[in-house]
Amino acid sequence: MTMKEAKILVVDDERAIADMMATVLRKEGFSHIDLAHDGEAALAACERTRYDLVLLDVMMPGRSGLDICPFIRSTTDAPIFFLTARSSDFDKLSGFAVGGDDYITKPFNPLEVVARIQAQLRRYLQPKALTQPAHQEEETPLGRYDFGRFQIDEAQATLTVDGQPSHCPALVFQLLLFLCKHPNRVFSKSELYLRVWGEEAFADDNTVMVHIHRIRERIERNPSKPEYLVNVRGIGYKLIRPKGAR
Repeated sequence: MTMKEAKILVVDDERAIADMMATVLRKEGFSHIDLAHDGEAALAACERTRYDLVLLDVMMPGRSGLDICPFIRSTTDAPIFFLTARSSDFDKLSGFAVGGDDYITKPFNPLEVVARIQAQLRRYLQPKALTQPAHQEEETPLGRYDFGRFQIDEAQATLTVDGQPSHCPALVFQLLLFLCKHPNRVFSKSELYLRVWGEEAFADDNTVMVHIHRIRERIERNPSKPEYLVNVRGIGYKLIRPKGAR
């Protein structure tokens, strides 16, 4: 599938905003766009269609975007963007906590939203091609990365922890895969955003921190005392490969 063939759902109770985003997306070459104007309609649309990206308004009558996001996330790993007038760090973290991948505050520049959509779709639709590290000498061939307690299979896009499969949303998987390909190397939050999300201009520390936390919830015995994905104070994060792991 090419990026322009991606199926996008725009959910906003303000019809003018939903129609404007649909118009801009179509002008940029996207042709498979559906609109919904409340939470129930959005859930029904997601039951009918497997979307490649969802733009989801937070404040809507009835069920809010925060209410329905976990239900959408349970059916798809596709990127979910929140659109909202709320801009506090708490609001952003609430959006990430229920499964969102990006957070865009109103009023917004629709062309910036399209740029973010394109960046996310490049990562989501072509993960293998775009998660290759820049330094060829550091690259491990496509395959399985074994860190003892957990294993990640790039070809199958699966994470196994203590012998059991662990559900992993697309961007959480891509961040973990990138770190597995570069064990014991420290990356700043801005560098991780650039290498995984693909757009330096939109770098957001909260986005990286929340996804780091999601990884720790899956691979660490105690996420508050990480053994594998650790902080390097004042610099960033690194994934430690245990001795003897392949």
